[in-house]
Amino acid sequence: MASKTLLEIVQDILSSMDGDEVNGISDTEESEQVARIVRQTYNDIMSRTNWPSSRRAVALTPRSDSNYPTHMTLNEDVKELISVFYNMADVGATRKEYREVKYLDPDDFLRKVNVRNNDNSGVDVVVDDSGIELLISNDKDPQYFTSFNDTDLVFDSYDSAVDSTLQGSKLQAQGFVIPAFSLTDSFVPDMPVDAFSYLEEEATSRAQFKLRQIQDIKSEQSALKNSRRLSRKSWRTAGGIKYPDYGRK
Repeated sequence: MASKTLLEIVQDILSSMDGDEVNGISDTEESEQVARIVRQTYNDIMSRTNWPSSRRAVALTPRSDSNYPTHMTLNEDVKELISVFYNMADVGATRKEYREVKYLDPDDFLRKVNVRNNDNSGVDVVVDDSGIELLISNDKDPQYFTSFNDTDLVFDSYDSAVDSTLQGSKLQAQGFVIPAFSLTDSFVPDMPVDAFSYLEEEATSRAQFKLRQIQDIKSEQSALKNSRRLSRKSWRTAGGIKYPDYGRK
């Protein structure tokens, strides 16, 4: 099955439901409802599937606040963070030195930072939004990060001789995102070509049930079959690309 525009998908679903023919998704109330069902189905599929096409360079937004020198926020469209690198070049150096910053779960992160001595001038006591105190080193580049709420990232250290807070411009981060979905006729969902059948069948089943109160067994069975097939074929490269088992889950 080839890629389809949102209008083509809506037209196919309406045809299978014996609905009215439309030339645009806004032509009838029913076509608008079907388009919204397709969007919800797409978001549900993308939220549970990591395809290479949804792997992107992602931005982390620093607090830029001296009270939170190592706090950054993960953008809402990022579903899973894969890796983080930080430029750890010294002051005045022209050569960039990007090194990996490793993820630790909150318990392990606290064990790492809790051994630090807050009487040492190289350690700041930072009070997190949750109210807990964190012992953050201010004299070295970050080595680890964690998240206590799955939205904000906390790094274990920063070099105050270089910057007063960690800088977003010095970060290289990658992750899986959920691409934006546009309710326009010409919009083509950002997903592998062979996933369009699953999207259309799943959306058809949902539309039949929601708008007609009919259980579409055939579409449900076909959607389940395609779901299982796609779960075995998430990668286009042979064997799949392997990533370390760390990051935002």
